Amino acid sequence: MFHSRTPIDAALCRLGTRPGQQWYLAQLKPNALAIARRNLLRQDFPVFAPQRLETRRCGARFRTEPRLLFPGYLFVALDPAGSRWRAVNSTMGVTQLVAFGGMPVAVPQGLVEQIALGCDAEGLILPPDELAPGDQVLISAGPFAGLLAEVERSEPERRVWILIELMGQKTRMLVGSDAVKRSRA
Repeated sequence: MFHSRTPIDAALCRLGTRPGQQWYLAQLKPNALAIARRNLLRQDFPVFAPQRLETRRCGARFRTEPRLLFPGYLFVALDPAGSRWRAVNSTMGVTQLVAFGGMPVAVPQGLVEQIALGCDAEGLILPPDELAPGDQVLISAGPFAGLLAEVERSEPERRVWILIELMGQKTRMLVGSDAVKRSRA
């Protein structure tokens, strides 16, 4: 009999976690992501380092490179019943597991899986749904928050031209794609 997996189950499978494991947050040494990831995987600890594409100016050129979503940190899955968490603290590239009162604290259940749902197989965050011309959006930030607008066009630099009705006429505005949400109306 065929059973369809839920998206959370698919994320767990892709992340490589086993039953009973929980996610913890490990603080990394400066510029040591690759070293920490390699050494934790050698010790059979599943790891997850979500990244996003970021465009930066480098001289006269612009470079788009992946950057950590949480700079200086890496998610590590381990069994809380076992005492192997000390092995993570002594791994090259890792400073320590985030802990309170001397004991590591697990990340809230489902948080890492929800982040993984929005990522591809390499942990790169997928871009949000593109807005098409004519889509109705709700402005969520700025002085016009809460008003409805219509998308005129979207640009690759994560900017959106919208048409908003003010004082009986449509006015063009340029906003960041994070300042608008697709309207359900």
